[in-house]
Amino acid sequence: MAFIDYYKILGIERNASADDIKKAYRKLARKYHPDMNPNDKEAEKKFKEINEANEVLSNAENRAKYDKYGENWKHGEEYERAQHQQRQQQYSGNPGSGFSGADYDGSEDFSDFFQSMFGGSGNFGRSSRGSASGKFKGQDISAELNLNLRDAYKTHQQTFEINGKKIRITIPAGVYDGQQIKLKGHGNPGMNGGPNGDLYITFNITEDKDFKREGDNLRTSVDIDLYTAVLGGDVNIQTLDGSVKLKVKPGTQNGTTVRLKGKGFPIYKKENEFGDLYVTYNVKIPTHLTEKQKELFQQLKNS
Repeated sequence: MAFIDYYKILGIERNASADDIKKAYRKLARKYHPDMNPNDKEAEKKFKEINEANEVLSNAENRAKYDKYGENWKHGEEYERAQHQQRQQQYSGNPGSGFSGADYDGSEDFSDFFQSMFGGSGNFGRSSRGSASGKFKGQDISAELNLNLRDAYKTHQQTFEINGKKIRITIPAGVYDGQQIKLKGHGNPGMNGGPNGDLYITFNITEDKDFKREGDNLRTSVDIDLYTAVLGGDVNIQTLDGSVKLKVKPGTQNGTTVRLKGKGFPIYKKENEFGDLYVTYNVKIPTHLTEKQKELFQQLKNS
């Protein structure tokens, strides 16, 4: 398999910061997301490559291994352990090692090493001692899941695909942007019978056109006409849980904000607890007045 340059896939330099990686991933993930490119196989392939690159580079430990070992980063530690064991065998003169006292220049490449250690004859280089038998946990996987604000408002199930495997999870109401959850055993397979790695999912909550989230509170606005602002009256507003009727006080000024207690966002893992909803009134001035209406306004001005 050809070497995949994860930095090139994300369009970043090798010295890019963690924030640079995150920004590049989000930009490309939105561009090539399957929902934005239905029935586009090339976009689907690109999206998978972008996720794979992010899974490695967004994890500091995995990134360090990738920078050091390249395409063999997943097994770098096993490589160094086996290399160390080989050196010990070289200089100990261990009978049966097959290369007692032999010179070793460390030039054996990764692919040859892994073929000898984990496949083929099971021998390492010229050694007859066989392959390593230690159990190793599989690599963890990091992924990002985009949710809109209305989906994050309610507990629901969602299915997504990681490494060709479909996973269905329950997302609790009230998750917040940047929050990470851990799914034990859903990472890459272990080695030599070791346990699977874990899957870490980070939620990206997209903005909503009607509501702005501030912690567990929400903000929105509603238009009211001049007559309702002056005389008072009722106005219906939409919340994330349905319509609510508000009483507007006489003399309400443009930009006035009122609070609706318990009508905000659900508080994460606190059943039936919600933040507040803040509603700002936008007073709309009439632009098309009849002569009679203008006359009445003039009378009000002069009174």
